[in-house]
Amino acid sequence: MITKPQSSNGWLDKYIALVPENNLIEGLKKQTEISLQLYSSLSEEQLLFRYAEGKWNIKEIIVHLMDTERVFGYRALRFSRSDKTELPGYDENLFAQNSYANERSIGSLIEEYVVVRTATVALFSNLKPETLENRGIANGIDMCGAALGFSILGHEIHHIGIIHERYLGK
Repeated sequence: MITKPQSSNGWLDKYIALVPENNLIEGLKKQTEISLQLYSSLSEEQLLFRYAEGKWNIKEIIVHLMDTERVFGYRALRFSRSDKTELPGYDENLFAQNSYANERSIGSLIEEYVVVRTATVALFSNLKPETLENRGIANGIDMCGAALGFSILGHEIHHIGIIHERYLGK
């Protein structure tokens, strides 16, 4: 079982702190159901709504979550394999700007989300917990693979909260 690290020594801590579960795989599976239920319940108007100028809409947030999950999963894989190469950050706004999320149906976004999450669960399920303690540097911050896994989950919890609060008024 992959358990929640105490600290990642960086900005990932705010995401890790949002995760109520101590079991990463169970948390990812539970969050998948919550997110899928939310995404499939939204109208196209809700999916394209921006609560302020320059803010992403929900379709763009969904793609952002998938992009981040892929990047964090890749980092966790590299670190778990004892790769000490320092990894760069990524420009989330550039990624969102070039995602073409608004040209896609919610069905295609959900389908990709399920594939990405399934791959993430498979990756973390098949890494040994002790290798996820291996540390590396990404975006200038020292972190371990376990912190990245829990950050994937906490990052999604963070954005789902924002969707409820700022986009849906709940």
